[in-house]
Amino acid sequence: MKKLFLFLSIGCIALFSMNCGGSSEGTKTDSTAVKEDTSAAEKKEETKAEDKSEAKTIVALAQGTEDLSTLVKALQAAGLVEALSGDGPFTVFAPTNEAFKALGTTLDDLLKPENKEKLAGILKYHVVSGKVMAADLKDGQKAATLNGAEITISTKDGVKLNDGKATVSTADVVASNGVVHIINAVILPPAKK
Repeated sequence: MKKLFLFLSIGCIALFSMNCGGSSEGTKTDSTAVKEDTSAAEKKEETKAEDKSEAKTIVALAQGTEDLSTLVKALQAAGLVEALSGDGPFTVFAPTNEAFKALGTTLDDLLKPENKEKLAGILKYHVVSGKVMAADLKDGQKAATLNGAEITISTKDGVKLNDGKATVSTADVVASNGVVHIINAVILPPAKK
């Protein structure tokens, strides 16, 4: 009888050990699943970090757009590169090279160091504080610019500024610190009284 009891005890211990071993494999499977989840989360975070590093500021975006090279030159001459590379957010109505070319010799004069303040005033007239997408613009809306003067927006037949003096040709170019709307003309601020 003692032998039978000993044999049954050993059998029970063996069965118990096997069940624990099975449970251990379950733990390994769960551990693997946790590692896979962690790995997926890390990859997602890496993707977010890459997206942020690839997102360009308004100035970097303009520097990478051939048709905005004159704007970049003007921003440099006016000393506004650092400001428009900041956190923002900003909405920039960015004139194309053709828009600046239409100014003729006036542009050459504006780019001279002695006209830095006047050029900065004109460029700031193209910038609104905040990130305003084209769909958020309303017909007849007035928006205060960083220049201090207001621009008037029309949304009939496309987005236009100041009674049609400039038309948005490409809207909603998103930057890390705001949005750019490319326009076909340089708008000039009203004369200060």
